[in-house]
Order: sequence, then C-alpha cells, then structure tokens
Amino acid sequence: MQRICFVLYVKSDRLEEYKLRHAAVWPEMLDALRETGWGNYSLFLRPDGMLIGYCETDDFEAARTGMAGREVNARWQKEMADFFVQPEGLRPDEAMRPLQEVFHLA
Repeated sequence: MQRICFVLYVKSDRLEEYKLRHAAVWPEMLDALRETGWGNYSLFLRPDGMLIGYCETDDFEAARTGMAGREVNARWQKEMADFFVQPEGLRPDEAMRPLQEVFHLA
C-alpha cells in the first residue's frame, strides 16, 4: 500500500468557497474516487491556502490514470481549477506531485 502526500495552494480569496465545495462533493465524484483506488483520502487546508492531500492506494499512478478517464473528474477539475495557484495549463489533479516519505511510525 502506498501512502501519498501532496501539496497544492488555494487562492486566499477562495478559501471559504473551497471549503464549502468540499463539504458537498458530488456523490458520483466520491464513487469515482473509491472505484479508482483513492483510499483514506483526506485534504487539510491552512489559513494561508496551503492544501495538504493524503491518500492510500495500491498504485498511485493507476489511481490518477483511472480518475483522468472519468467524465465526472473532468467536470470537477474544470470547476475547481480557478481555486488554485498552479502552473499554467495544468489541472489541479495534474499538478499533484507526491512528496517523498522520509519517516513513518508503523
């Protein structure tokens, strides 16, 4: 099982709306995440906009590829793209770069 952690940045003027959107994630988006292997998925948001994502999966690249092929993900990413400070031309899900795990207390 892979433990994946990544960092993204939410625009400071969009923090409250970002939280509201995640309080009501579309049921079909939740189903797609589960079906493509995104287990124990959590997002943590600091007041300055730093967003930490964490998930557990058998194969992160397969989970990303699985979501990339889902129509619901394309709609979600389009709606959420303006919330993020990110490289031009990348969707938030494409800008995720896993951090290297350097310690885990098992």
